[in-house]
Amino acid sequence: MRRRDFIAVLGGAAIAWPWEARAQQLAMPVVGYLCVQSLESRADLLTAFRQGLNETGYFEGQNMTIEYRPADDHAERLPTLATQLVDRHVAVIVAAGGNAVALAAKAATATIPIVFTLGGDPVQLGLVASINRPGGNVTGVTNVAGLLGAKRLELVRQLVPKATTIGILTNPTNPANEIYVNDAQQAARALGVQSYVLNASNANEIDTAFVTLSAQKLEVLLVITDSLFIGRREQIVAHAAALAMPAIYEYRDFVARGGLMSYGPSYAESNRQAGIYVGRVLKGANPADLPVMQPTKFDLVINRTTAKALGLTIPPSLLATADELIE
Repeated sequence: MRRRDFIAVLGGAAIAWPWEARAQQLAMPVVGYLCVQSLESRADLLTAFRQGLNETGYFEGQNMTIEYRPADDHAERLPTLATQLVDRHVAVIVAAGGNAVALAAKAATATIPIVFTLGGDPVQLGLVASINRPGGNVTGVTNVAGLLGAKRLELVRQLVPKATTIGILTNPTNPANEIYVNDAQQAARALGVQSYVLNASNANEIDTAFVTLSAQKLEVLLVITDSLFIGRREQIVAHAAALAMPAIYEYRDFVARGGLMSYGPSYAESNRQAGIYVGRVLKGANPADLPVMQPTKFDLVINRTTAKALGLTIPPSLLATADELIE
C-alpha cells in the first residue's frame, strides 16, 4: 500500500471511530430527572433511585444517561424545565418529590412516560384515572403521607401531653396541601387543641413562619408534607431547635438531622421503587398498565438526643412502638 493510501485509511478510521462511539452513546436511553429541590438536598434519594434502576439492569453512564433539571426551590421554573426535557426527547421523565413537579411534567407532555414520587392523591390531582389502572402516560409512587396529620398529632401529644396549641407549617402554593391542613385542624379540634396555620412558600418565608410561631407562643409544630420543606429540612430543624420546639415531621430525614420525631413511609424506599418503575418502562412497560404504588408500612422514628435536649421523657408506649430510636 502506498503511503498516501495508508494515511487516507487512517484518516477514515479516525473519523469513523468518534462517530461510532457517538452513535453508541446516542443509542443509550436518556432519562429526564425533574425536581423542585437542589440535587444536593436529594443526594440520599438519588442514591435510592439509582439503586432501583440498578435492580432492573440499568446503570447511569453505562447503558443509560440521566438529564437533571432541578428547580433549586423555585417551583415557578418547573414548567420551563419540563419543556426542556420534552424538547430533549427523553425516554422517560422522573417527576421527583412533589405534586407540583408531577403536574408540571404532565402538562408538558401526553406521550413521554412519566414516573412520579409524591405525597398526594394522584387521582384527585388529575394525574391518573385510577390507582390500579393509571390509563395514560403517567404512573409512579404516592406516599399519601400528608393524610397522616391526625396520627402525627396523636403521637407528638404523647410526648407533650399538656400542649394546648399547635402550629401547622404548610406551603400554600401546593394545590394538594389544603386537604392536609384541614385534616390536621380537624384532628386538633378533636383533641381540644387550638391550631394556627403557618404559611411558607420559600426559604425566607420559612424563617418568618418560625418568628410567628415564637410570637404566638405555640407549643408544638406539625410540618405538612411538602417538597419545599424536604429540601429545606436542615433549616426547619435548626429553627425548631433554636426555639426548643417539639416538632413532628413526615420523613426520617428530618429526625436524622436532629428533628424530634417522624411518622410516615420511607421516602428513600419510594424513590427506589420509582427507579424500578423507570427501568421497567425503559424495557417496554406501558405506564398505563403499571399501578400506582402505595406504602404498606409506616415508621415511627424518634431522636432520643433531641427529646433529652427538649427535656421530654419518652413514654414506654412510644419506646415500644418506635421503629427506630436515633441516639
